[in-house]
Amino acid sequence: MLTHVIGGVLAGWSLIIAVGPQNALVLRQGIRREHLGAVVTICILADILLIGAGTVGIGAIVLLAPWVLEVLRWLGVGYLLWFAWGSLRSARSATGLQADTVHRSLGAVISTTLALTFLNPGVYLDTVVMLGNLANQQGPDGVRPFTFGAMLGSLLWFLGIGYGARALSGLLARPRVWQVLDVLIAIVLVILAARLALG
Repeated sequence: MLTHVIGGVLAGWSLIIAVGPQNALVLRQGIRREHLGAVVTICILADILLIGAGTVGIGAIVLLAPWVLEVLRWLGVGYLLWFAWGSLRSARSATGLQADTVHRSLGAVISTTLALTFLNPGVYLDTVVMLGNLANQQGPDGVRPFTFGAMLGSLLWFLGIGYGARALSGLLARPRVWQVLDVLIAIVLVILAARLALG
């Protein structure tokens, strides 16, 4: 049982550790110390929901409706580019966290988190299809422990990067560091959007 739990944690980490828009948002909110609890909670609950859905076989439905992934793909491209543009605009006027008076409302941060989570087709392919298939290959006794492990891995990951970034926010609060971070996030998002557009 413990072997299956550990396998689930490692499989989950292998799919979510890559830098993506969701992770970039969690890091950003952690550094800003702004609505971090809400962002981390949404990311964890969304992953738990999607992992559970994959385990009960919804991954097969996703594969049977490729047009859904196609729609999500182009919505995701548009949203990634919009988010990248916002990061570049933020970099132009970076003042550092201490002097930054522009605070985003909880509603705006929640809507951004939901969009970056659910408009990314990769989330469905990795979390629902891939993890769902891996869980169902563990045999009758291994499905639940593996699924629990994948969910635990998600919880540990988002808590770690969110509150880790928050702990380091003092070091990362200088205007130049914040400016570089915004530019790097924008570059990563544009690359991800291009990869998504090219299929």
